[in-house]
This record gives sequence, structure tokens and C-alpha cells, in this order.
Amino acid sequence: MSEKTLMDHAMGIRTRAHAPYSGFQVGAAIRAASGSIHTGVNVENAAYPEGICAEAGAIAAMVAAGDTVIAEVAVVGDAPDPVTPCGGCRQKIAEFAPKGTKVTMGNLAGDEIVMTIEELLPHAFAKAQMES
Repeated sequence: MSEKTLMDHAMGIRTRAHAPYSGFQVGAAIRAASGSIHTGVNVENAAYPEGICAEAGAIAAMVAAGDTVIAEVAVVGDAPDPVTPCGGCRQKIAEFAPKGTKVTMGNLAGDEIVMTIEELLPHAFAKAQMES
């Protein structure tokens, strides 16, 4: 039996999303630099737009587990084209992902787009910009 891919982890967790308003379930999986896998799902809230994106949930799980460096990300949803992280999640990923970190975006049909975090979010705001 082959080892599960990061996208397999994202697909597997996606059905646990809490999306009673949009019906749009998203799953995300992060491989930390330690090798640990952390997953997340979108969690909607009646007080729209106060929900949580799948990527943000996976990042929170990663940090709670003691990891602070993202080595790879996968995100998936049921859409005609591969699902991409929203702008806020791109910034959240960039906070923990070194340049060159691979972000794989997919859909349930198996279509994928792979980009680096700097391709996905060129000119990301960074801590260095706040230092004088």
C-alpha cells in the first residue's frame, strides 16, 4: 500500500467541514518541516463572515502542536477548477512558509495546480517590513 499524499489528507478531512450555509466544504493539509501532518476544514458561522478557512485551521493545528515552519500545503474543494486559498490564507501561509514552499491546489476531479508560495502571493507582507 502506498503512503498517503498530502492531497489525500486534505481530501480525507474535507467532509468534516462545517459548511451549512454555503455547502462548500474545503479541506487543507500541511506538512510541517518536522514531517508532521496537520489538517483543517472550513467552519462556517451564522454570523457571516466570521467563519474559519480550512488553511487557517490547519495552521492553527500546526502551531498548537508545536510546529512553526510549513514545508508543503494542499487544499481541495468540490469545484470545477482547483480551489485556491483566499487572500487572507495566502498571507497566513506566507507567515510560516519559506520561499519555495509548494502549495498544491485541487478539486475532487483530481485537477491540480502547483505553485510556490511566492508565486501565489508575490510581495507578501512580512515581519521584516515592520522592523526599522
